[in-house]
This record gives sequence, structure tokens and C-alpha cells, in this order.
Amino acid sequence: MKGFDDATYGDSFADVYDDWYDDVSDVEATTALVTELARGGSVLELGVGTGRLALPLARAGCTVVGVDSSEAMLERCRTKAGDLALDLIRGDMIDAQPDRTFDAVLIAYNTIFSLASAERQQALFDAVARRLNDGGTFIIEAAVPDPQRKAGGTVGVRSMNADRVVLSVDVHRPEDQRVDGQFVEFTESGGVRLRPWSIRYSSPEELDRMATRAGLRLRDRWEDMGRSAFIADSPTHVSVYTR
Repeated sequence: MKGFDDATYGDSFADVYDDWYDDVSDVEATTALVTELARGGSVLELGVGTGRLALPLARAGCTVVGVDSSEAMLERCRTKAGDLALDLIRGDMIDAQPDRTFDAVLIAYNTIFSLASAERQQALFDAVARRLNDGGTFIIEAAVPDPQRKAGGTVGVRSMNADRVVLSVDVHRPEDQRVDGQFVEFTESGGVRLRPWSIRYSSPEELDRMATRAGLRLRDRWEDMGRSAFIADSPTHVSVYTR
């Protein structure tokens, strides 16, 4: 999308992220699974946002480092963290990874798709492989792309009340594995607000190939953080890679 960069999503959604996406996935199950895989040790979360997952992980006893390109997101995370120990880094989720190793690296809820090309997604795998301790795990949570989804645009209503309407608009380009979208927010007092987003999706099989090229292997795959069985028509996956 023209004019869209690494910080655009975070800067556009920071003020509504906790309201809109607080229940987008099971935080309790995620905390339990990641804490177990990290053996209660160190966790690097890429795309940490407002700390929806990082803060519960820190409260569970993990040492958490979070990376995000949006200062607006990180500022909200700092405010919510209070005195809780949390190391936050502003920067690109590939290039800004700290020069140390971790027991687990987490990239949750489609965040890997915010990397705009297969090359950038491969670079992420390569960087993460260098950050894993012996026995460490790379945990990816993402949607399974729908191969039946047609090219073109869709328009829908996300929410509506007496003084606010939010429309969802997107364009799918399957030849590029891309979806570009906007939430268009109309309010009686504030006029129009645009909240853009853009993804380059990959199938689980494509992610597996990237992992192999980075020297990682698939250890486990479930449908969700609660470890439901991954089956042919699962809409989401949680994939765990290790060296």
C-alpha cells in the first residue's frame, strides 16, 4: 500500500488496540504455553504492541524483551507495565533484535504477515535462528490462508452505534499473496479517521520451508494456543520451531 511503512499500523491502531483486540486470542492459554516452552526463562516478543501478551508473560515469571516499530504502541505498553520489569526496544522486528539469545521467541496473531515480502519473512527466520538458546523455540501464531478467497475488494461493517460507524474495506491480490485494508471510522464529533493495515500472507507449508532454510525444524503444530489438533480445515495455526 502506497505510503504504508513498518510503523504505520501501530501508530494508526495504538489508541484503539486494547479495546478492539483484547480478546482476539486466548491470553491465558498463550501465557501458559509460552511460559512452558520457555521453561520460565527468557522470551523475545516481536511486535509486542501494547503488551497484551508480554505483560502476562512477565507476571508469570518470564524475562521478557519486546520489539516494536511503533512508539505509540510502546508508550501504551510502558504505561500499562508500571513497575513491572519489561525491556522494550523500538525498531524493526528483524534488525532491532538484541544481540543475545532467548529460550523462546514469540510472534503472535499474524504479526509475521506484516513483513511485506517472502524475503523479509525469510530474513526474520534467519535472525530468530541466531537468537535461540539450545533447545529454544520459535512460536508463530497465524491464520491459514483461504485458497478459495477470490481477488478483489470487500466492504463490511465492523461496528456501529449511535455516534460511530466503523467500516472494514480491503483488497485481495492473490498473485502477490497480499491484502491491503482500511478501517474507516466515522464519528459524530471527530469526522473521519483512517486506520490502514497491510499483510503479505504465507501458508504453513511456506513458513516450514523458510524455517528449514534457516536451520530450524517444525517441532509441533496446533490449531491454537490451547493445543487443539491441527487438521485440514483449521483456520489458524500455532507452529513451534526449534534448532
